[in-house]
Amino acid sequence: MLPLVGSSQEQIKVISSHSRIQHDQQKMNPKLQFQITVHGFLLWASMGFLMPLGILVIRISNREENGRKLRTLFYVHAILQMLAVLLATAGAIMSIKNFNNSFNNNHQRVGVALYGIIWLQAILGLFRPKRESKRRSVWFFSHWMIGTAVSILGVLDVYIGLLAYREKTSKSIRIWVILFTIQVALIVFLYLLQDKWVYMQKQGEVLDSGSQRTICQDICLDDKKMELKAESC
Repeated sequence: MLPLVGSSQEQIKVISSHSRIQHDQQKMNPKLQFQITVHGFLLWASMGFLMPLGILVIRISNREENGRKLRTLFYVHAILQMLAVLLATAGAIMSIKNFNNSFNNNHQRVGVALYGIIWLQAILGLFRPKRESKRRSVWFFSHWMIGTAVSILGVLDVYIGLLAYREKTSKSIRIWVILFTIQVALIVFLYLLQDKWVYMQKQGEVLDSGSQRTICQDICLDDKKMELKAESC
């Protein structure tokens, strides 16, 4: 009796799995597939591109001394962040309206948390204190921390969303994963390059006589110190 019971249970599992696959295939009509694609594009453009690009722009402004260029970079940063919030809102509305929001997967859970954080960041950006204010340091740290969290969670949710798309449509996502990884790597590289960019530019400059004299004095001083050490030994 036990082998018969075991085999019947396995058959039930196979039949239920097969029926679930058929049900998913029936639900995945061309209209729904198009809506999922548009939703993915909106969230990629928002969280995966515009938001990190806005952070890169404000990073570039940190080494800018020209007041006019500094204001331009700030407004570009603000516009990119606003567009990212609007596109994320459009993607969230599309998800609520057209998809099954049971929140039983990581993509939906991270998406809900991310949506709340980006609006918190937007509101925080609107209430930016003046530089002379004592609250400026606290505001800057909070804005930086939330922005970093949004970027990390946004990139993570794009990857999770691609996996969910593959499970839903049974289509390959390899090319999209590769392209998105290249894009993220490029933005991170440009972000880290800002610390060394000015230093790299100065490497090719010709030193004036004052700078050369200072360098020579430092070298001579180091040589004298080495000689004194050698004599003491």
